[in-house]
Amino acid sequence: MGLYERILVPTDGSEGVERAVQHAIDLAHVHGATVHALYVVNVASHSTLPMEGAFEGVSEMLRADAEDAVGMVEAVGDDFDVPVDTAIIEGSPSTEIVRYAEREDCDLVVMGTHGRGGIDRLLLGSVAEKVVRGSNVPVLTVRVGEDGGSM
Repeated sequence: MGLYERILVPTDGSEGVERAVQHAIDLAHVHGATVHALYVVNVASHSTLPMEGAFEGVSEMLRADAEDAVGMVEAVGDDFDVPVDTAIIEGSPSTEIVRYAEREDCDLVVMGTHGRGGIDRLLLGSVAEKVVRGSNVPVLTVRVGEDGGSM
Protein backbone atom coordinates (compact mmCIF):
# COMPACT_ATOMS: atom_id res chain seq x y z
CA MET A 1 0.00 0.00 0.00
CA GLY A 2 1.31 3.45 -0.90
CA LEU A 3 1.58 6.63 1.07
CA TYR A 4 -1.66 7.91 -0.47
CA GLU A 5 -4.95 6.03 -0.81
CA ARG A 6 -7.38 8.87 -1.54
CA ILE A 7 -6.28 11.98 -3.43
CA LEU A 8 -8.68 14.88 -3.86
CA VAL A 9 -8.37 17.05 -6.95
CA PRO A 10 -10.79 19.97 -6.99
CA THR A 11 -11.51 21.24 -10.48
CA ASP A 12 -13.28 24.27 -11.82
CA GLY A 13 -12.89 23.21 -15.42
CA SER A 14 -10.74 26.21 -16.23
CA GLU A 15 -7.94 26.17 -18.75
CA GLY A 16 -4.71 25.03 -17.17
CA VAL A 17 -6.27 22.90 -14.42
CA GLU A 18 -5.23 19.85 -16.44
CA ARG A 19 -1.73 20.30 -15.00
CA ALA A 20 -3.00 19.81 -11.43
CA VAL A 21 -5.17 16.89 -12.58
CA GLN A 22 -2.17 15.22 -14.20
CA HIS A 23 -0.14 15.62 -10.98
CA ALA A 24 -2.95 14.00 -8.99
CA ILE A 25 -3.33 11.13 -11.48
CA ASP A 26 0.44 10.54 -11.58
CA LEU A 27 0.63 10.38 -7.78
CA ALA A 28 -2.39 8.07 -7.64
CA HIS A 29 -0.85 5.79 -10.26
CA VAL A 30 2.41 5.48 -8.33
CA HIS A 31 0.70 4.94 -4.97
CA GLY A 32 -2.23 2.80 -6.11
CA ALA A 33 -4.64 5.48 -4.91
CA THR A 34 -8.12 6.56 -5.91
CA VAL A 35 -8.63 10.11 -7.14
CA HIS A 36 -11.65 12.08 -5.99
CA ALA A 37 -12.62 14.73 -8.55
CA LEU A 38 -14.65 17.51 -6.93
CA TYR A 39 -16.45 20.40 -8.56
CA VAL A 40 -17.99 23.01 -6.26
CA VAL A 41 -20.75 25.11 -7.81
CA ASN A 42 -20.26 28.51 -6.23
CA VAL A 43 -23.89 29.44 -5.69
CA ALA A 44 -22.98 32.69 -3.92
CA SER A 45 -21.54 34.10 -7.13
CA HIS A 46 -24.91 33.60 -8.82
CA SER A 47 -27.11 34.87 -6.00
CA THR A 48 -27.74 38.22 -7.71
CA LEU A 49 -29.42 36.61 -10.71
CA PRO A 50 -33.19 36.92 -11.00
CA MET A 51 -34.98 33.96 -9.47
CA GLU A 52 -37.45 33.53 -12.31
CA GLY A 53 -37.22 30.83 -14.97
CA ALA A 54 -33.86 32.20 -16.14
CA PHE A 55 -32.19 30.68 -13.07
CA GLU A 56 -33.17 27.20 -14.22
CA GLY A 57 -31.20 27.71 -17.42
CA VAL A 58 -28.18 28.98 -15.49
CA SER A 59 -28.41 26.04 -13.09
CA GLU A 60 -28.47 23.58 -16.00
CA MET A 61 -25.50 25.32 -17.59
CA LEU A 62 -23.51 25.21 -14.33
CA ARG A 63 -24.34 21.53 -13.91
CA ALA A 64 -23.18 20.79 -17.47
CA ASP A 65 -19.91 22.65 -16.82
CA ALA A 66 -19.44 20.63 -13.63
CA GLU A 67 -20.09 17.34 -15.43
CA ASP A 68 -17.57 18.27 -18.14
CA ALA A 69 -14.93 19.20 -15.54
CA VAL A 70 -15.16 15.99 -13.50
CA GLY A 71 -15.53 14.00 -16.73
CA MET A 72 -12.15 15.30 -17.87
CA VAL A 73 -10.58 13.98 -14.65
CA GLU A 74 -12.25 10.60 -15.23
CA ALA A 75 -10.88 10.50 -18.78
CA VAL A 76 -7.32 11.18 -17.63
CA GLY A 77 -7.75 8.58 -14.89
CA ASP A 78 -8.92 6.03 -17.47
CA ASP A 79 -5.81 6.72 -19.58
CA PHE A 80 -3.61 5.77 -16.61
CA ASP A 81 -5.83 3.03 -15.14
CA VAL A 82 -6.50 5.14 -12.02
CA PRO A 83 -9.94 4.89 -10.40
CA VAL A 84 -11.76 8.24 -10.15
CA ASP A 85 -14.76 9.03 -7.97
CA THR A 86 -16.62 12.21 -8.85
CA ALA A 87 -18.70 14.62 -6.82
CA ILE A 88 -20.50 17.86 -7.60
CA ILE A 89 -21.62 19.94 -4.66
CA GLU A 90 -22.82 23.49 -4.04
CA GLY A 91 -21.34 26.05 -1.68
CA SER A 92 -18.27 28.14 -1.08
CA PRO A 93 -15.41 26.45 -2.95
CA SER A 94 -12.71 26.69 -0.29
CA THR A 95 -15.04 25.67 2.54
CA GLU A 96 -16.49 22.72 0.64
CA ILE A 97 -13.09 21.48 -0.55
CA VAL A 98 -11.83 21.36 3.05
CA ARG A 99 -15.04 19.68 4.26
CA TYR A 100 -14.96 17.09 1.49
CA ALA A 101 -11.28 16.24 2.08
CA GLU A 102 -11.93 15.64 5.77
CA ARG A 103 -15.28 13.87 5.34
CA GLU A 104 -13.90 11.47 2.70
CA ASP A 105 -10.71 10.87 4.71
CA CYS A 106 -8.48 12.05 1.86
CA ASP A 107 -4.73 11.81 2.34
CA LEU A 108 -3.83 14.68 0.02
CA VAL A 109 -5.43 17.58 -1.85
CA VAL A 110 -3.84 18.45 -5.20
CA MET A 111 -5.10 21.72 -6.63
CA GLY A 112 -4.16 24.39 -9.09
CA THR A 113 -3.27 27.92 -8.21
CA HIS A 114 -3.10 30.78 -10.67
CA GLY A 115 -0.21 32.46 -8.85
CA ARG A 116 -1.89 35.84 -8.68
CA GLY A 117 -0.13 38.53 -6.74
CA GLY A 118 -0.59 42.12 -5.74
CA ILE A 119 -3.96 43.76 -6.20
CA ASP A 120 -5.48 40.78 -8.08
CA ARG A 121 -4.82 38.51 -5.10
CA LEU A 122 -6.13 41.11 -2.68
CA LEU A 123 -9.34 41.67 -4.64
CA LEU A 124 -10.01 38.14 -5.89
CA GLY A 125 -8.60 36.10 -3.03
CA SER A 126 -7.32 32.63 -3.59
CA VAL A 127 -9.31 29.45 -3.15
CA ALA A 128 -6.04 27.51 -2.95
CA GLU A 129 -4.68 29.78 -0.23
CA LYS A 130 -7.88 29.43 1.81
CA VAL A 131 -7.73 25.64 1.45
CA VAL A 132 -4.07 25.56 2.51
CA ARG A 133 -4.86 27.66 5.59
CA GLY A 134 -8.04 25.77 6.53
CA SER A 135 -7.22 22.16 5.76
CA ASN A 136 -5.97 19.52 8.17
CA VAL A 137 -5.20 17.41 5.08
CA PRO A 138 -1.88 18.17 3.32
CA VAL A 139 -2.30 20.33 0.21
CA LEU A 140 -0.07 20.25 -2.86
CA THR A 141 -0.54 23.30 -5.05
CA VAL A 142 0.35 23.21 -8.73
CA ARG A 143 0.87 26.48 -10.51
CA VAL A 144 -1.37 26.71 -13.57
CA GLY A 145 -2.02 29.39 -16.13
CA GLU A 146 0.39 31.63 -17.99
CA ASP A 147 3.37 31.08 -15.69
CA GLY A 148 2.67 27.46 -14.89
CA GLY A 149 2.27 26.07 -18.38
CA SER A 150 -0.12 23.27 -19.26
CA MET A 151 -0.03 19.65 -20.38
